[in-house]
Amino acid sequence: MSSHPYEVLTPDAVMDALACVGLHGDGRLMALSSYENRVYQAHLEDPVQGFDCVVAKFYRPQRWSDAQILEEHSFAAELVAAEIPAVPPLVLQGATLHHFGDFSFSVSPRRGGRAPELDDGEVLEWIGRFLARIHMVGRTKPFATRPALDLRGFGMEPREWLLSHHAIPLDVQAQWEKRCDAALAMIADTALGERGSSGISMIRLHGDCHPGNILWTPQGPHFVDLDDARTGPAVQDLWMLLSGDRSQRQRQLGALIDGYEQMREFDRAELALIEPLRTLRLIHYSAWLARRWDDPIFPINFPWFGSSDYWQGQVQMLDEQIEAMQEPPLVA
Repeated sequence: MSSHPYEVLTPDAVMDALACVGLHGDGRLMALSSYENRVYQAHLEDPVQGFDCVVAKFYRPQRWSDAQILEEHSFAAELVAAEIPAVPPLVLQGATLHHFGDFSFSVSPRRGGRAPELDDGEVLEWIGRFLARIHMVGRTKPFATRPALDLRGFGMEPREWLLSHHAIPLDVQAQWEKRCDAALAMIADTALGERGSSGISMIRLHGDCHPGNILWTPQGPHFVDLDDARTGPAVQDLWMLLSGDRSQRQRQLGALIDGYEQMREFDRAELALIEPLRTLRLIHYSAWLARRWDDPIFPINFPWFGSSDYWQGQVQMLDEQIEAMQEPPLVA
């Protein structure tokens, strides 16, 4: 008996799933880097819709409902209709979402590209323009079933799960809980929390726009992996592209917003949410790792997780985030 659902997703099972939607592989199958889902590149015997190489994504069971996955697909289709270079799933046998055994899966065309040069101001401006165009589509209507990025879902609930499941070593737990509660209390007074102002617009977002989800080509960026698309403030799709010290991040942010505002106005009030969003991601990430620990790929790839040293590091990072949230926000 398998200990985790993905253990039955063998290469033969992947090829059988593709065959059930009319795609026949030529035997070349490669697993792509993905932790949340399982993603495979497959070469086909005969091209389908002009593509001889596709990417099959098998969604993690119980994470999203079919309705939530279909909202992701619909959003991707809206972006493509607006001539934004996203990568939507293919329509096969009249549908974008398919089922094989206990898995939901989709198939997309393979897109090549490299990591963007985020030290290049022109590249950042280009990305900023396309992010603005994504948000212009995102603001036209809300998600009906996909969740929002807020204090409850990314902060309070992960905190409660970690404590109730005893995921934190006892020698660190009290320190972590104290810092986490202090950080969450600060975030509660922002637009992400219950006590904060509601003046900031919440729109449909890419949701996980880090450099690995942007493929750079001579024609510009391609945005991939809308798996974490959700409702939130526009700045969520900008801040993960920033790195380095404060002056470096400020320059990068300036270039992104220069490009962004060629297409759409950016609300400067959202800049105050960058550090709260970073703090929520920090807390959510630890809970995500703990929740996935029964998946064999996680202990292999994250062997350092769960130790007292790891959690001491989290205490230190929460201290740093509390300080960062007390500083004036970046200015663009």
